[in-house]
Amino acid sequence: MKKITTVLSLVLVAAALLAACGRQEDAAAAKPAAAPAPAVAIVVGLDDNFPPMGFRDESNALVGFDIDLAREAGKRLGVEVRFKPIDWNAKEAELNGKRVDVLWNGLTITEARKEKILFTTPYLENRQIIVVREASPIRTKADLAGKVVGVQEGSSAIEAVERDGATAKSLKELKKFGDNVTALMDLGTERLDALVVDEVVGRYYTAKKPGEYRVLDENFGTEDYGVGTRKDDGELMARLQKTLDEMKNDGSAAAISTKWFGKDIIRK
Repeated sequence: MKKITTVLSLVLVAAALLAACGRQEDAAAAKPAAAPAPAVAIVVGLDDNFPPMGFRDESNALVGFDIDLAREAGKRLGVEVRFKPIDWNAKEAELNGKRVDVLWNGLTITEARKEKILFTTPYLENRQIIVVREASPIRTKADLAGKVVGVQEGSSAIEAVERDGATAKSLKELKKFGDNVTALMDLGTERLDALVVDEVVGRYYTAKKPGEYRVLDENFGTEDYGVGTRKDDGELMARLQKTLDEMKNDGSAAAISTKWFGKDIIRK
């Protein structure tokens, strides 16, 4: 009898324990999942040879207009901003492969890119200008016929030239370079006849070498710069957009623009 009583007691205890566990599991299932902790760092992908947007100074430190904007945004968001130089031609793969969180480096908003990237509203207007040597006989886009024209690989300059079908077909070659610095060097040594480049970059470089280069009156169109995140990263985008709007409204973005361009060129 004692043995039977003991066994029954053990069975009752086990049943009670199982019931308690079940109630705990049900409670855990009913409790909503905790929201993911906000990021403590944002990795910004950039081309570190794209002055004045992002580049290396004499001490090899990363500096530039977009660098300053991103750092100010990071302070306001309460996150660390880490900069990661990437192959700009593979920027979408770097972003969607989660090796970087944000593309922030003179990134032109295009319909093709909108299919892969979520953009902020524009913060800067840009043009694709045509740079030639000062002594060049080239004065108009029509004069580019039969000429070798340089562009940066992966840049919107390629699309800008190709949209102008007549001019694109008339070129001897549309030569692609890893960066605009190398392209400008080739232009200076007459291995190129002209370079199509972002205005903010082209004018920055040509101003440093007065009398060596000339910018044509004609260009390949106007475009807008935006900050890009992954399509499914809507929360980060919303926070970035709110912060950029605040920086535009309180004048801090204008101050950064004046530092790098000598005037406020922020797109309101």
